[in-house]
Amino acid sequence: MRHSERHRTHRTGWLRAAVLGANDGIVSTASLVLGIAATGAGTKAILVTGVASLVAGAMSMAAGEYVSVSSQADTESADLTREKAELAENPRQEHAELMAIYVKRGLDETLASTVAAKLMAHDALTAHARDELGISDTLAAKPVQAALASAGTFAAGALLPLLMVLLLPASALMWGLAGSSLFFLALLGLIAARAGGAPLLVSATRVTFWGALAMGLTAGVGALFGVAA
Repeated sequence: MRHSERHRTHRTGWLRAAVLGANDGIVSTASLVLGIAATGAGTKAILVTGVASLVAGAMSMAAGEYVSVSSQADTESADLTREKAELAENPRQEHAELMAIYVKRGLDETLASTVAAKLMAHDALTAHARDELGISDTLAAKPVQAALASAGTFAAGALLPLLMVLLLPASALMWGLAGSSLFFLALLGLIAARAGGAPLLVSATRVTFWGALAMGLTAGVGALFGVAA
């Protein structure tokens, strides 16, 4: 009988970057736009601020993700190189290390020794990378993938507040932009939870709360400067 299971762990690399990018795109752009709007600036100034936020934010997200995930990839590569050398120099000790890991996971020593020997005979480096170092193909760092996902979703998220600036009349811009941005954030939380198999309400509430806090604080700063002017 065929048994099919749907796991989502393989999505964690791009999903994390995508959710982070889209969330930052909506929150940072909407917050900046609300802050500028609270000073009493015109539509042109608000749009310029929003577009600048989109471009700068997307590039910043791409660069930040690439640099940080590249550092992770470099660390993983260094660990694998070290492990490969240790396997060549002292395979018996490496077998003992792998065996000890399997004993801790519940196997008796005889079976653990057999499993370790079989896996090392098949692909010693992969076995140690996965079970000793926690590195696997599924969870390995992918800098380019993370950078593209983060930059692309940031731009997509940032476009939503900008679209509302174009559609909403000036008299309704503040409340309309805030409300629509919170709706977009809640929708993002639901999509992310759905893709990752997480609780829908918890994810939507978390994303919306922090977005509302960021927009409220930025609008408050803008209003203070507007009054001072």
